[in-house]
Amino acid sequence: MSNKHMRLGDLLMKSGLITEEQLNDALVLSKESGKRLGTVLVEHGMIKEMQLIHALTAQIGVEYIDLNSYEIPADMARLLPKGIAKKYLVVPVKATRTDIYLAMADPLNFVAIEEVGAATRRHVVPMITTEAAVTRAVQNMYSNQGAARAIEEMRRDMLSGANNGAIPMISTESIVVDEEDGDTAPAIRLVNSIIERAYTEHASDIHLEPTEDQMVIRMRIDGLLHRVLTVPKELENSVISRLKIMAHMDIAQRNMPQDGHTNVTVRQETLDMRISTLPTIYGEKIVIRLLRKDQELITMEGIGLRGRNREMFQELIANTKEGAILLVGPTGSGKTSTMYTIIDQLKGEAQNLISLEDPVEYHIDEVCQVQINERTGLTFANTLRAVLRQDPDIIAVGEIRDGETAEIAMRAAITGHLMLSTIHTNDAASSIDRLLDIGVEPYVIAGAVRGIISQRLVRRICPHCRAKYAPTPEEKEFMGFDRDAEVSFYRGEGCDECFHTGYRGRIGVFEILPVTPKIRHAIYSGNREAMEDAVKQSGFVPIMENCRELIQEGVTTADEVARIVEV
Repeated sequence: MSNKHMRLGDLLMKSGLITEEQLNDALVLSKESGKRLGTVLVEHGMIKEMQLIHALTAQIGVEYIDLNSYEIPADMARLLPKGIAKKYLVVPVKATRTDIYLAMADPLNFVAIEEVGAATRRHVVPMITTEAAVTRAVQNMYSNQGAARAIEEMRRDMLSGANNGAIPMISTESIVVDEEDGDTAPAIRLVNSIIERAYTEHASDIHLEPTEDQMVIRMRIDGLLHRVLTVPKELENSVISRLKIMAHMDIAQRNMPQDGHTNVTVRQETLDMRISTLPTIYGEKIVIRLLRKDQELITMEGIGLRGRNREMFQELIANTKEGAILLVGPTGSGKTSTMYTIIDQLKGEAQNLISLEDPVEYHIDEVCQVQINERTGLTFANTLRAVLRQDPDIIAVGEIRDGETAEIAMRAAITGHLMLSTIHTNDAASSIDRLLDIGVEPYVIAGAVRGIISQRLVRRICPHCRAKYAPTPEEKEFMGFDRDAEVSFYRGEGCDECFHTGYRGRIGVFEILPVTPKIRHAIYSGNREAMEDAVKQSGFVPIMENCRELIQEGVTTADEVARIVEV
């Protein structure tokens, strides 16, 4: 047991924040996981991070620094090597000729303090900050510096004629982008810094867009695009060539769209990158879809299921042994994560569970996962026919895109299989209309569908700049409250942590419709009014009710609900 752990543990026990039993449990977990003691205590709910920070500031006199509102001078990146900053999760925030002020998630890490002191030849003054803030600050500071240095080197090489702008052909079987990479080509380092930045910001997509005089890099964060970097026009082809090499594309072909993919490792986490090119009047536009294999996203907590919706979700999954459960919503509404959550609950040794996916985003044990490839004829419809000859108990179809797939899926559901699938529609009720539109007979739908889960993703208010406010009468009325009701809403005021949007992260909002005998009869008869009455009698809770709860709890805003949900 290290002195660091002993000192932090004793300090927290002395402050009355944890018990001796909690400390012993946390020390065991810390040893098993290799994580800091403070991190383990916070992750397992034994203490809140700000309680930990306040205890340390009070007991050992370190100062707290809010990195989200503090602008770190650019020259700090030159004072401390990136490897030390990443290894110990520290970032220099200011320096004098004799001292360096060091923001740390763990100011009791004396090994880190000694190594920073030796590297900078200055006396270290430790300061405490949150782990998330220092992680983001380290990444942004060094990626910005790395990108700027790589761009400068690429320009210098181009002027001197070195390599003639060529990109080294390296193995792309296992690409690691979070290593110290001073010996690699500057184009590779620039692309790596872009990918690392996207990883840090939890971006879902990277857009590299050529304009008349430069290439603009934008990232989709929490559903919206943000501009993060520009690359000089003369370096555009080198960046594009590097990405094409990574994705096994033809680098000489510039006038036709291309698709490819690769896997990269960022900070020990594997990312699947789907890369698409499109010729434009100013050059090739590239969009990279980043698929993170984060298993925490495929839990009920991860997708945002709570309260009554969580109960209805569990009842639907537990009580449906055959038939179809449909997940509906527009593109990017989180349907795939919800499907994986259901698959994770249903899998087991006693079940033959086969999923058809395009693409396979998470690898799940005890599930036979099939990657759809329409170019080779491995379509959803053809593969689904083959799966029905594989003695399946449960079949998950990534998406119903056409009448043929829908017909096969619905008939499989009628004949004793449990079928899970997604459809692009706006709400639970309209998914029935969609199946009718693509040619499925009403009696087949009525016999097959057991439940429909409709969802959207709304942005969470940034916890670093959240503030309460009194809504206008119009806002209250729009959200279903009385104009004179005494209610408070919340919003984010905007800070560096959230790109000054007031939002950070997203959460699912849901409406769940179990198909009752009355609803089934209304589908069969095609009577729209009877269908609406049957839905009301089923105990169905519209998605706006879920939104209202999140607004009152300060999770999201009325503006965000108005943007995402059709009222």
